[in-house]
Amino acid sequence: MPEKNKANRQVCDVVIRDYKTNAIVLDFETANTTTAGISSDTSYAMAKGTRKIAFDNPLEGTMTLEAQVYPFKLFSLFSDGVVASNGIVDERQTITATSAGVLTVNVTNGTVQAGSLFVTPASEIADGSNNIAGAFANGTFTATTASDIVVGEKYNVFYLVKKTTGVGIITFNNDKAGRDYRVSMFTVDKDEEGTLTPFIMIAHKATIQREFELEFSSEGDPASVTLTFNLMEDKNRDVMTFAEITSTNEDVMIVGSSAVTIKQGKAAADVSVIGAVGTVTATVKDSSDAAYAKVHAQISGDNDTVIIYADADAVAGTYTVTLTDSKATPQTAVIGVTVEAAE
Repeated sequence: MPEKNKANRQVCDVVIRDYKTNAIVLDFETANTTTAGISSDTSYAMAKGTRKIAFDNPLEGTMTLEAQVYPFKLFSLFSDGVVASNGIVDERQTITATSAGVLTVNVTNGTVQAGSLFVTPASEIADGSNNIAGAFANGTFTATTASDIVVGEKYNVFYLVKKTTGVGIITFNNDKAGRDYRVSMFTVDKDEEGTLTPFIMIAHKATIQREFELEFSSEGDPASVTLTFNLMEDKNRDVMTFAEITSTNEDVMIVGSSAVTIKQGKAAADVSVIGAVGTVTATVKDSSDAAYAKVHAQISGDNDTVIIYADADAVAGTYTVTLTDSKATPQTAVIGVTVEAAE
């Protein structure tokens, strides 16, 4: 195929794999900005003050992604990549007293850590000086002085609770070593005739800079997170690869994610579609290859995005979404769907 001039104005979708196992760590499609670059300084042997012989220093490079919409697991990359399912978190409730001298504290998920529960009047700022003396046991706080808890009044209850379900925990410490990753960035170039060509940038071995800053504000732009990966060479001494996906027909349809997980009554993150020709249609089948009407695949935008969602009564299980375009010889792309039970 003859070479054509191309241009790009499409942020990358990012797939992050574990370097050792190639397992998918995160399929990320909501970045606002993605960058990739390499550099190599040159050292020179000098003769009479002028450069005579050049020596290239090893390649160095980075990949970055910046996002304002992101999954919680994104933060785990700054640690060891693990989201734990149990841990201790701080909670508070505002409770209206129904009996003099006591408060009923309902903690439906987890166990209150001994010695961590404190009660203050809701009408006052909790500063440690206005704690109501008392004891907590079996879900009930009993004031030492009964008159400190008045029927109909509101009280703030603070406590630490150990959760074993319904929580994701990411911990940062010096014992959790960062992992090495393979990072692929998927975008699409457009040539002067309007043809789209998938373009992929691959960092063969990368480690994340364990540095981030979160800013939360009631004004201005939403909070954003930036991940920066330092590039290294892999066992083949490769640092970065650029790949252009071409075919004899100059078009190929690919999807930004080949597998999504959703819960009953929920929608998955948008999945990008690139290289489609004409109108895209979608069919949904269950694991027995029968059409299934309670999982939906909605094509949006300029046939470049598919939104997959499940009805509330969809059966938990595995499904297949097949996308087909209207090219003379139709192209297809397949997305695996896992439906989980709603929480």
